[in-house]
Amino acid sequence: MVLAYIGLGSNLENPLDQVERAFQELGSLADTSLLARSALYQSRAIGPEQPDYINAVAQLETSLAPLDLLDALQSIEQAHRRVRLQHWGPRTLDLDLLLYGNDTIQHPRLNVPHPYLTQRSFVLYPLADIDPNLQLPSSQSLQTLLSQCPFDGLVRLPDTR
Repeated sequence: MVLAYIGLGSNLENPLDQVERAFQELGSLADTSLLARSALYQSRAIGPEQPDYINAVAQLETSLAPLDLLDALQSIEQAHRRVRLQHWGPRTLDLDLLLYGNDTIQHPRLNVPHPYLTQRSFVLYPLADIDPNLQLPSSQSLQTLLSQCPFDGLVRLPDTR
């Protein structure tokens, strides 16, 4: 079993509902348990003009291999009618494999740690909700990364669960 961290994001078709449903679906994946989830955050979109995003992070324990987990994440995205028309464009659901244990993975379909993990407030702050003492495979501490990454318009939403 390995700990994996998944970034969740949505800015179309009731984003709050999209992310909440995705948490449930992540918890239902085969050979996987949802151990923790961050608060929900609202963030400004990166890329073309589009609605704000709802973002969060999930911590999973899984025995799925990295590419099998990626396939499962993409299957959930497809169930949410994810369309890939524009780089950094709007989406019903985006699920990113941020970290997979302490592994560094360079594969044509998957790069772990996620290439932009260290630069995105909407990933770092939710990660800190789950594990503030997290160390990346590069040995960088999450706390160091947070000190270098401004909140930058990120809004932590009240918990409505």
